[in-house]
Amino acid sequence: MKSWLSLLCLFTLAVSTASGQEKKVTSVSDQQEYRQMVDKAVEYLRVRGQKPDGSFSSEAGVGPTGLVTAALIDVGVSVEDPIVKKSLAYLQKHIQEDGGVYVKESLHRNYDTCISLMAFHKANKNGKYKTVIENANKFVRGIQWDESESIDASNMSYGGAGYGKQSRPDLSNTSFLVDTLHSLGASSDDEAIKKALLFVSRCQNLESPHNDSPHAAKINDGGFYYTVAGEGETKVEGPTEGGLRSYGSMTYAGLKSMIYAGVDKEDPRVKAAIKFLQQNYDIESNPGVGQQGLFYYYQTMAKALNAIGSDSFKDAKGKDHAWKKELLSKLKSLQQPDGSWINPTPRWMEGDPNLVCAYVLLTLAQIKP
Repeated sequence: MKSWLSLLCLFTLAVSTASGQEKKVTSVSDQQEYRQMVDKAVEYLRVRGQKPDGSFSSEAGVGPTGLVTAALIDVGVSVEDPIVKKSLAYLQKHIQEDGGVYVKESLHRNYDTCISLMAFHKANKNGKYKTVIENANKFVRGIQWDESESIDASNMSYGGAGYGKQSRPDLSNTSFLVDTLHSLGASSDDEAIKKALLFVSRCQNLESPHNDSPHAAKINDGGFYYTVAGEGETKVEGPTEGGLRSYGSMTYAGLKSMIYAGVDKEDPRVKAAIKFLQQNYDIESNPGVGQQGLFYYYQTMAKALNAIGSDSFKDAKGKDHAWKKELLSKLKSLQQPDGSWINPTPRWMEGDPNLVCAYVLLTLAQIKP
């Protein structure tokens, strides 16, 4: 009997040890794969993406440079590395007297400043950019749609952020604003966060005490669309079903913004958004708009699922997805031989490998093995 028990113990130990070794090997393999993807992308941006003045795709303003800079720092590139130092110096040259960071003729002042602000915040070692951050923070708060635009909380634009001071607010830009304020430490009690949450809640297809928009109950699937402002707008083509149809990237943006704004996971708004995403779980496309905005979708998805603290995500059929591993594998399959990524469906600037590389690096920073 003792001999049999000894053999059983040895067998159990061997299986356990082998399993542990297998997990360790898999983990090491994932880490190596991850590092190779990042290194190839950084090399592409260093050699082929960055212009001599430190910018990336500057024909589109300073936004792409800010996004690339933030992404590089997120995946571990040092602020002392020439690629980051040069891009930060470029951004500094575009700091305006009002605290914004943008090209003077830009129509995207809020977008450019929010993204640049995140980059400066990530690079702010020893308080080097403290004043820049404080002034840019005041700027983006100042152009949020509120009483300063002579509107009150009953207006569907209230609390939102657009590309610039005069542009209609939308959920994408508002989510960038919430991202930025959240990264700077703004709490749920922050006035700008509370105003933004009102706008975000109104962009949800959900009838609730938080949503008095005329579109709230028309589809009522819990998803989000582009903007409730004005007559409202979605980017989903085809039948409207009497309302504004929800789609993937905006639903992840809405979910992430609500979590960052302090909305509890048991709140009906969060539950409804998660249910929509479970019903439309997809790694191959941006649900509702196909390949359009696919890489923007990936980075928003990764941030949102991390925000709810989920390493696995169950779809509507009850299947558990190791979404980080799935996303890592998908991004590896899409990486070009030169280290870049590009979307063959180029809407929303996703034909620009610099911008898409930034989106992917931001995604990879969220799914590091």
